[in-house]
Amino acid sequence: MLILILTVVLVALAFEFINGFHDTANSIATVVATKVLSPGQAIMLAASTNLIGAFWGTAVAKTIASGLVDTGVVDVTLQVILCALLGGTIWNLLTWWRGLPSSSSHALIGGLCGAALAAADNNWGALIWSKTVGDWTKNEGLLWKVLLPMVTSLVAGFTLGVIMMVALWGIISALAQAGGPLARIARPLWVNAIFGRAQLASAAYMGLAHGRNDAQKTMGIMALALLGAQNAGALDGLPAWAQFLRPDEGSDGIDSWIIVTCALVMAAGTAIGGWRIIKTLGHKMVKLHPINGFAAETSSATILTIAAHFGMPVSTTHSISTAIMGVGFAKSSRALKWTVIERIIWGWILTFPAAGGLAYGLLWLLELLGWS
Repeated sequence: MLILILTVVLVALAFEFINGFHDTANSIATVVATKVLSPGQAIMLAASTNLIGAFWGTAVAKTIASGLVDTGVVDVTLQVILCALLGGTIWNLLTWWRGLPSSSSHALIGGLCGAALAAADNNWGALIWSKTVGDWTKNEGLLWKVLLPMVTSLVAGFTLGVIMMVALWGIISALAQAGGPLARIARPLWVNAIFGRAQLASAAYMGLAHGRNDAQKTMGIMALALLGAQNAGALDGLPAWAQFLRPDEGSDGIDSWIIVTCALVMAAGTAIGGWRIIKTLGHKMVKLHPINGFAAETSSATILTIAAHFGMPVSTTHSISTAIMGVGFAKSSRALKWTVIERIIWGWILTFPAAGGLAYGLLWLLELLGWS
């Protein structure tokens, strides 16, 4: 049993590592595309800010650990968690190989839901759809924490990208009309120089927001796995060196070693980079300048930060992609490359059911082989 527990932990960390180079590409695509930083510099910036952001709160982790699957209906065994992680990981690798910026968040959640349904013999009551625990900001379940944020983050990313871009152009236009020294600032050369520097701050903000939201998802799945193992008595009789696996409700319900390990592994994955997805987001979808990159990053990071505060596992991919679309649309609807956008949207639509289906099939296969 100890080998199975360690296997689940290692697969969870592998998912976090893949998330590091898969979703980090989303967070640094704009700063690379605008040539403000080289890919290597951007990856190092993202790795360091992801690491800091991962230590910033545990609300999203608690949502994954206790707000989506009803443990009173389905027994969340280590096999269930293992299949959930494998389903999300396989889909992540497939979309990374194709250069599609799909959501690691929805891959993980889809995998968890698919495995839970298989374990519950297709009892949909195994999933917490909606749970009222206070005012609307505290409600839990797939409806409040996943489905509504999934839709609203897309609209918010696009809308905020448009608003931010229009506002910046309004300021530049006002400076140009003011004449004198102020008009000089509005010239393209000065605008690119100013926002090239400003984009360093917006890219760091994006890295912090990504770490705060995405790193916590694997923290939550690890906490759920170990809590389920403890409730099943699987952690009884652990050797002295493995006592750290026993949940001790460390930092606000998530053990401190889980937070530290996930933060470091995600930062390591970030350092590997993800050029395939950077190329799709930063070069193929719309041509970006520093002012566009600043607007997209600031818009996306703001959405991620607000979502993390309320424990909503929002997709970094969705927020930055739609923010870039909004920025491009503000320039001109013809500036967007709709064939590329169509491929991205199909990746979004397929992620949840595909990862869920993979996890469902894997658990079904394990049960067929008698390993359940």
